[in-house]
Amino acid sequence: MSIIEQKLADQRLILPKPLQLPSGMKLPFPWVLVRGNRVYISGHGPQERDGQPAGPFGAVGESVSIDEGYEAARKVGLSILASLKRELGDLDRIVGWCRVHGMVLCKPGFTKAPAVVNGFTDLILDVFGPDIGRHARTAVGVAALPLNFPIEIEAEVLIKE
Repeated sequence: MSIIEQKLADQRLILPKPLQLPSGMKLPFPWVLVRGNRVYISGHGPQERDGQPAGPFGAVGESVSIDEGYEAARKVGLSILASLKRELGDLDRIVGWCRVHGMVLCKPGFTKAPAVVNGFTDLILDVFGPDIGRHARTAVGVAALPLNFPIEIEAEVLIKE
């Protein structure tokens, strides 16, 4: 078992199966795109372990609390790690998290998007440590997201070739 997979197991974190898309929904792009030692990760939403989209759904600050948004962001982290595992084969190939862009579905005037995206950042730092896990980050509020997810995150990492 790899070091990162052992850390996930020690924390009782389980990576979800691939996202089960709603009937008729087609996504004509890869979840993970490898270009040399750089990996671009398309926007992911929160998932249940079986691959189903995970709730709660809706806007943070209205039907979704900040704490629920934080937990949804952690689930997005597991979703992204699962996609990386499927593409790379071994999460230990990741040598650096470069950039994270978090989008939080929220009501107008909501200013706590960074507190929601912290759920993702905290997970990545817990699993990868401060040297590999630390990253530049953007956290913005948006008016709508696919599937009415409260959060979507995209990222970029460096890997060993």
